[in-house]
Amino acid sequence: MFKTGALGVSLRIRYFRYNGRKGAGGDKVKRYRKPIQYIILAVVLLVGGYAIGQSFLSPNKALKPGSDAPAFELLGLDGQTHTLDSYKGKPLVVNFWGTFCPPCRNEMPALQAQYDKWKNTDVQLIGINLSEDRVSVGSFLRSYDINFPVLLDKNKKTEKKYGLKEYPTTFFISADGKIKDIVIGGPMSEETIESHIKRLLGTD
Repeated sequence: MFKTGALGVSLRIRYFRYNGRKGAGGDKVKRYRKPIQYIILAVVLLVGGYAIGQSFLSPNKALKPGSDAPAFELLGLDGQTHTLDSYKGKPLVVNFWGTFCPPCRNEMPALQAQYDKWKNTDVQLIGINLSEDRVSVGSFLRSYDINFPVLLDKNKKTEKKYGLKEYPTTFFISADGKIKDIVIGGPMSEETIESHIKRLLGTD
């Protein structure tokens, strides 16, 4: 209850001044809150729209026969750095695989047999493992008695460059660095691998 008299009047005046300032401040906050919300919403929509637009407008980079094979630089289980250029001038078979992939495991003996058959020629065959650790990969290869070169794609950069959609995927690359054939999925038989290698050599 407010007091009467001069003191009461004084108190009432102060109360209304204080509440008036609070009300004015509250109005200012309300006044600026909506424009700020609109600005935030506009920024979100702009960023989202740009991302969606990029995904639709980016050119299709899917590799196909005739495409240049993307460059790579990967560490092998042999401790050496392997690059695409290190195989320049030679027909190359690149098999992307993982121990977690049953078709990959199942086609390993066929790949090894073809590696043994062609290893004394210019034909090169390598495997690129998909982001697994060195110990697991090495243990798997020993259990299957696999000794063709295997490289480790730890950060998945090479996998992304080659646009992998399914495992295993094998690229048959001609001596001039062009992709001749792509085999998606597996397992491939020895006969299938050999047929593609002969196409690389122009003898099929």
